[in-house]
Amino acid sequence: PEGERRLGTTIASLGSPSDPGFWAETPYVNTVTPGRLEDPATGTSVQVELRPSGGAPGSGTRVSLAALRLLGVPLTALPELVVYAGG
Repeated sequence: PEGERRLGTTIASLGSPSDPGFWAETPYVNTVTPGRLEDPATGTSVQVELRPSGGAPGSGTRVSLAALRLLGVPLTALPELVVYAGG
């Protein structure tokens, strides 16, 4: 979509199930930013709030339960997702 920029790919895991909403804690951002996650295997995507994880680049991304469910990813899987900012 227009106005988006691809930040990179990441290995995703389930974040805190007690934290509701659509979010991803990722090393790709330094401030809370609107964004999108895409599963390149299926083309499915979900709009999320990108939150800084404080981790080193390549350290992976924790994703909310709601976002993983919309992506159709098994909760115990470690899928590779594409991270976009903006949009």
